[in-house]
Amino acid sequence: MNVKNVADLGPSERRALFERDAGIEAVRSDVEDIVTTVREEGDVAVRNYSREFDDVEVANLSVADEAERAYDGLDESMRETIETAAANVREFHERQVPEDWRDQFGDGEGVRELGRRFRPLKRVGVYAPGGTAAYPSSAIMGVVPAKVAGVDEIVVCTPPAEEMNPVTLAAIHAAGADEVYAVGGAQAVAAMAYGTESIPAVQKVAGPGNRWVTAAKGIVQGDVDIDFLAGPSEILVLADETAEPEFVAADLVAQAEHDSNASVVCVTDDEETAEAVAAAVDEQATGREREDTIREALANDASGVFCARSMSEAILFAEEYAAEHLTIQADDDEALLARITNAGSVFLGPYTPVAAGDYASGTNHVLPTNGGPKRHGGLSVDHFLRSTTVQRLDRDGLDELAETVTTLAEAEGLEAHAESVRRRLD
Repeated sequence: MNVKNVADLGPSERRALFERDAGIEAVRSDVEDIVTTVREEGDVAVRNYSREFDDVEVANLSVADEAERAYDGLDESMRETIETAAANVREFHERQVPEDWRDQFGDGEGVRELGRRFRPLKRVGVYAPGGTAAYPSSAIMGVVPAKVAGVDEIVVCTPPAEEMNPVTLAAIHAAGADEVYAVGGAQAVAAMAYGTESIPAVQKVAGPGNRWVTAAKGIVQGDVDIDFLAGPSEILVLADETAEPEFVAADLVAQAEHDSNASVVCVTDDEETAEAVAAAVDEQATGREREDTIREALANDASGVFCARSMSEAILFAEEYAAEHLTIQADDDEALLARITNAGSVFLGPYTPVAAGDYASGTNHVLPTNGGPKRHGGLSVDHFLRSTTVQRLDRDGLDELAETVTTLAEAEGLEAHAESVRRRLD
């Protein structure tokens, strides 16, 4: 990787860095056809697409029994690994569950009791990716928050294969899924959104996927709720002269390993550190099993090692980039964190690799990309809950509000609204 100066970046280079997209426009038309066909033809379309895209003949779409058998068949070490990861994710997400509340408001004699209560969705769908790599961790990240939220029925779709990955199936079972189907890609999203003869329609579709999955989520949004649209993985490392270049490079290479379209960035105010990181990245990428994927990601226009004139300029760069994963390897990382608002998940210090959050620390790795952290956070218990406000007034409480309500109602030309108050008080 070559080192570039932030100050020297031209308009086209800045657009590539700060206006990233998930690449879904290139496949949107094809995905629209898939979604429409699945909606109209159900299981027949799903099986046809499995044959076309996955080169698999799928007889029984449900693989819940296979998932349970996969879990029972795991060796003790792998089973313990999955259970530990799931337990850590569960523990963190249990802290997110909000409590219902009701309080008295106002300082008058009347009662104005207001509150909020939370109830889970009834049925949700979770996509667990497959394809070029199996992701049992994504199954845990999608299912566990829904389970913690209290969702009655959790449906999981994961791509079919002649031999489905037993660890992914086991993780789906361990996380607590109620139904599991061997369906992948855009057809899985459409099946969960609209339902088929075998797959029930859900209220919400969550979970990461490739651009076909992301495009499908965008198309069904409105007919069904989704978590958010996310693209290929990305990381930005904010480093100063105290950062260990080998550690920084290790995180960059790890994220580049995900996808040839992944974006990996280091920005630092120290030129020597920048050069050392660039050299370490090239060295560490060599000989990896997925070296070709890594090299393509490193060559991405939204990837690179950048030298800023000051840490303040580096922070401005990081804020504009708004990375899915933000690692801060610097002397006073807490002070730098205090100046950051746009990040999906933050990893502080030299011994907090992104991989820890990917698998086992407990935080969720389903995160916004492409500048999404400027608008919303990652997958959480909140995504699987609905809130309802509750209120109760007595006569005195209504009397205290009457003038405000009737005046505003009449200003809006809604005379019946005002009358609904007056009739109770006259």
